[in-house]
Amino acid sequence: MKLKESIAIPLIIVLSVLIPAVVALLLFGLENLSIVDGLQKGTLPELNAIINSTVTAVLLLGFAFILRRQIAAHRACMLTALALSVLFLLSYVVQHAQFESTPYPKSLPTYSLYLFILFSHIVLAVAVVPLALLSIYRGATQQYASHRRIARWTLPIWLYVSITGVVVYLMISPYY
Repeated sequence: MKLKESIAIPLIIVLSVLIPAVVALLLFGLENLSIVDGLQKGTLPELNAIINSTVTAVLLLGFAFILRRQIAAHRACMLTALALSVLFLLSYVVQHAQFESTPYPKSLPTYSLYLFILFSHIVLAVAVVPLALLSIYRGATQQYASHRRIARWTLPIWLYVSITGVVVYLMISPYY
């Protein structure tokens, strides 16, 4: 059953506002909760980097498939990237609810670079939510012209977010 546009678009809008708002509330309102007993502080960030790396690979593979007009394989990759991104989000929320954030040392000469990468990553991570959901909806409902127009923006932003997620992890991981 296809989701009607009159339901899908408002749902995408609600999720696009709700997801970042819930994440922000959780990050700024909760810490040091014992959600998963025995969890080490660096475990989920490492898992998140692996998930982000996998999202990058799956997005690139999906792009290669669509260039070859292998639509079913492309669809499978994009849905996998979406599922992995949801898994990442859940893991990220658990990590930040259970443990305090690890600060990047201000004394390092790479501090400004770290802040730039982190800030751009966060802003574009918020932006990619509606883009990815709308791209997937348009593709799933065979609105291919509209899908292509939005996917031209979605893919590079989603790739940037997944890659910079790993970069941020690599930069901060020595300080866990």
